[in-house]
This record gives sequence, structure tokens and C-alpha cells, in this order.
Amino acid sequence: MPKPQTRVLDASPADLARAADLLADGQLVAFPTETVYGLGADARNGAAVAAIYAAKGRPAFNPLIVHVEDAEAARRYVRWTDTATRLADAFWPGPLTLVLPLREGHGISPLVTAGLDTLAIRVPAHRAAQGLLRAFDGPLAAPSANPSGRISPTTAAHVLAGLEGRIAAVIDDGPCTVGVESTILAVDVDDAPRLLRAGGIAAEKIEALLGRSLAPAQPVATPSAPGQLASHYAPDAPVRLNATAAQPGEVLLGFGDMDCDLNLSPRADLSEAAANLFGHLHALDATGRPIAIAPIPERGLGRAINDRLRRAAAPRD
Repeated sequence: MPKPQTRVLDASPADLARAADLLADGQLVAFPTETVYGLGADARNGAAVAAIYAAKGRPAFNPLIVHVEDAEAARRYVRWTDTATRLADAFWPGPLTLVLPLREGHGISPLVTAGLDTLAIRVPAHRAAQGLLRAFDGPLAAPSANPSGRISPTTAAHVLAGLEGRIAAVIDDGPCTVGVESTILAVDVDDAPRLLRAGGIAAEKIEALLGRSLAPAQPVATPSAPGQLASHYAPDAPVRLNATAAQPGEVLLGFGDMDCDLNLSPRADLSEAAANLFGHLHALDATGRPIAIAPIPERGLGRAINDRLRRAAAPRD
């Protein structure tokens, strides 16, 4: 029997309509967002959501982010708060995920939330993601479109390298611009937001908006939101952090003005480094050699970059 093939679609209205039809049929479609490529399924269809876990090899206790077209759509599924309004007005569409209590009668599959009474939800800014959400007219559960725990995909080629033949289609609309996953905030009904994962919006910007500090994100054994596992975003090769030079046999991922095999940003720009992070890790992992990584400043988007790098270097089961 021939191996199933993954269709490569583009962001034209006709192909977005084809992708929406596949999703309505319970199939999986990878699509670009401004952060990374997501692996989409109808968040109301338990069998389709189960197929995400199967395709990725993802632990079933690890919840998923749901993507919707706008804040009005988000309100259909979660209990909204004043702080959620302020955050959505400032940062949606964009790389911010809010974790809010589920609304009664929400209709979201419990597989999406891993049995929790909260939902991680966001409004992506990418044109293809927005076009797909409009064409599908429903909530899409969409973790990163890669085998669980591995390097996140920022191009359609990255998606195909990990999931070819395991998903129905991928929408190819070029590389992602932000390059690290969304920032995740828990917004409880008492309106005391907590940082669950550093990401594409710097915590300092959120703190400035809210006029308060956020407790730092910590990896956990049992996640309350996506992206909290200690070992994640990992290449096959071993990773060594805070390296000023490569040791024999290693390849060096640099930052700033330095000799290295690949450089996240020769001009030490953290936005450029975030956009290049996963693509450069994919390229260096393909060499089959251990990866040494230069120090990254722990400020702004550097916090999200360092979060991903610490998890990439964490001991693996």
C-alpha cells in the first residue's frame, strides 16, 4: 500500500477553502502563524484532536492552544475578564495566549484542555492563519507542527521533515516572522495574571501595560498550559549553553560579533535572533554534531529565547 502523502497548499482563497474542508472532515492541516507553524484540527471534534496527539506523539496530559479569529470569538469559549480585555486590545491579533476559565456550554473537546477547567486561546496575526480561520469558521486546536519535544517548525519544509504522510496538508506561506511561540498568561477570574511561558511578546511590555510584575514562568511536571514541560524544543544532538567557543567536534550557534558556524544575529538584535532560532537549530542539528550556543541576554525576547534553549538542553527521558 502506498504511503499517504501530505498535500502542500498555498495561501490563495481556493487553497484555504480546501484546507477548511479538510479540517471540517476531521483531518489535520498545518498552517503558518507569525510564531511557528501550527498543526490544526477542529477543537470541537474529539477524534480530530486525538489525531493531533497521535501525529505528534504528544503526551495526552499536555493541553493545546486554540486559535480563533478575534476576541469576540474567544468570548464564546471562555469567561472573560477586564484584564483579558486590556490584554486583547493591546496585543491581539499577535503572539499572546490567554489561559482563562472555560465558559459553560463551550463545546471544546476535553482532549484540548487535558481535562482542565481552563482553555489556552489566542488570535494569530498571520494572514494565512486569519484566512484559514475565516474559511473554517470555528476554533482550531493547533500546537506546533512537529514531533513532540522536537524543534518547532518555522517553514513548511520543517513541517514536512517531521510529519510528512502523517497529516493531510500543510499551507506553505513562507517562513514565520516572530520565530518563537506565543507568550502564555494565565488570567484568573480574580484578574491576577501569571506568566506561564515566555514568548513572542516580551514580559516587560505586558508588565508596563498592566502596571504590575509577573511571576516568572517555571517548567512543571504536569502542565496547566502548553509549553511548560522541562525538556522540549530539543534537537537530536546534545546542546551546550553559554559557550564562548566550540569544543572539538561541536558546531557553534553564535550571537553578536563572533566566529561561529551560524549566527542568530550578528548585530545582536533579539528580534532577529528569535526569528532565526528554530531554523538555525534545524540546520545545525542536520550536521549530526553536538551544538554549542553562545550566551543570550536575559531581557526582552531574550527571555523567551533562553527559555527555549534551556529546555532544548535539559536532560531527556
